[in-house]
Amino acid sequence: MELDSQTYQAYEVSEQTQEGRSAFSGNVVTKQVASLPAGDVLIRVAYSSLNFKDALSASGNKGVTRQYPHTPGIDAAGVVAESSNPLFEAGDEVIVIGYDLGMNTAGGFGEFIRVPATWVVKRPSGLSLNEAMIIGTAGFTAALCVEKLLNNGLESTQGPVLVTGASGGVGSFAIALLSQLGFEVVAMTGSESAHGFLRELGASQIIGREEYSQPGPKPLSKELWAGAVDAVGGDILFNIVKSLKYGGSVACCGLVASPQFQASVFPFILRGVNLLGVDSVNLPLSHKRQLWNKLATNWKPAGLAKLETQVGMAGLDAALKTVLAGKSTGRLVLSHHRS
Repeated sequence: MELDSQTYQAYEVSEQTQEGRSAFSGNVVTKQVASLPAGDVLIRVAYSSLNFKDALSASGNKGVTRQYPHTPGIDAAGVVAESSNPLFEAGDEVIVIGYDLGMNTAGGFGEFIRVPATWVVKRPSGLSLNEAMIIGTAGFTAALCVEKLLNNGLESTQGPVLVTGASGGVGSFAIALLSQLGFEVVAMTGSESAHGFLRELGASQIIGREEYSQPGPKPLSKELWAGAVDAVGGDILFNIVKSLKYGGSVACCGLVASPQFQASVFPFILRGVNLLGVDSVNLPLSHKRQLWNKLATNWKPAGLAKLETQVGMAGLDAALKTVLAGKSTGRLVLSHHRS
């Protein structure tokens, strides 16, 4: 390809081993386009976004990324530079999220990516590239959660919907979307400083997570929630299950608190509740395209820009540490536009 000799900047995480122990550090480096993996579509990345999985990759989590040095970034939005697939041509504005991008394939924290055409969606006309990355994997996953809840019968007349991890990427977008769709939304957060932000997004009530963080001896709790979006897992997830209204559902998509929880069958067999698993990584491209079109039209929150904090390459280290600690607010977007 003609651009293979061109150089670009990337945030690259390297592994150093001392006395049998590994340490990981990230630096902005200059690379050649020729170093990118094989693929049908070469994309000049304009924006990426920061997700919990990116923070895990950048910290050396071998369950996410097997080999280093590596460029994280599970999201990318940009312009096609070259394509060997007839579905795309130079100049097309496109979005890539999920699949292996940023995990074991060089990701959106570089100014170029090269990927299979089967990972690529053309940007819907109702979204800018920047807006697509404000949504990113976190917002897209939140939208999948809402879609599953609606498909399982959730209606705005049934009562409040709980959102955990409310100030984070998934939670904040879920609140904005549910509020726009006419639901009463209750936000659960451990961040007191985020209360004003969450109310601005549409949360009608904010609760702490303390009483939901312990297993609790009772198999059932008072019926409170018509539905829920849970991005944290652990005991909080099962405490939500125990407090769903009859026939209610919780969409589960995260493990910030823990990948495990203690459970019993009682809520499922006595109240007929549903635990819905949500994955955005390997979702078929046709479904991704369909949901992106929704997010570009009636599912696009009016206050989308309120969610965004932009960072540049120089700010990635600090921002990723904030995400890993679960202390980020809203959506962190990486801009590749050099000043």
